[in-house]
Amino acid sequence: METVYQIPVISPAGKRELAANLPGEVNPHLLWEVVRWQLASRRRGTASTKTRGEVAFSSRKIYPQKHTGRARHGDIGAPIFVGGGTVFGPKPRDYSYTLPKKVRKAGLAMAVADRAKEGKLLLVEAFSGVQGKTREFLAWAKEAGLDGSETVLLVTADEAVRRAARNLPWVVTLAPEGLNVYDILRTGRLVMDLKAWEVFQERLGGEA
Repeated sequence: METVYQIPVISPAGKRELAANLPGEVNPHLLWEVVRWQLASRRRGTASTKTRGEVAFSSRKIYPQKHTGRARHGDIGAPIFVGGGTVFGPKPRDYSYTLPKKVRKAGLAMAVADRAKEGKLLLVEAFSGVQGKTREFLAWAKEAGLDGSETVLLVTADEAVRRAARNLPWVVTLAPEGLNVYDILRTGRLVMDLKAWEVFQERLGGEA
């Protein structure tokens, strides 16, 4: 069931509110599934160990099979010896898997709804005075009530604004197409411009 949220919008003319339909309930397990899928897709999967056939040792039998009173052994690269090969060790692999598109869309909608419900979602009509310099973004952020006390996910189509904010340790910047559940949940506040909001609505199959 969807709920109508009144989301604050900052514009050069002042503040106003935008009504948006978003999920009324958040399913933590569904969010966990989406985050798990995201992180699995990001894993490089390059861990690799050498088997006994790959270690740099001679394959010569270290001593005769019989009449030594010792256990029978082959080459020194066997896993039982220090420096020998690894048994069942990791090899390069792909950790990614498929998650239904319907689940991914629901997770994104719930993550945004969670920020809206907490009053942590802010829409911006225009970043007045921000032309690509960090000091310009800091001045704008101060007026908008963002003081760096909590991390901010800034989603905007304006490359100059992203460039102005990307050097700040408390800001994570994304293009509208890159909005994702993991980054929403790992930051404290979500700030989007209206273009990013339109892209988000399109991804959900709704109207802006």
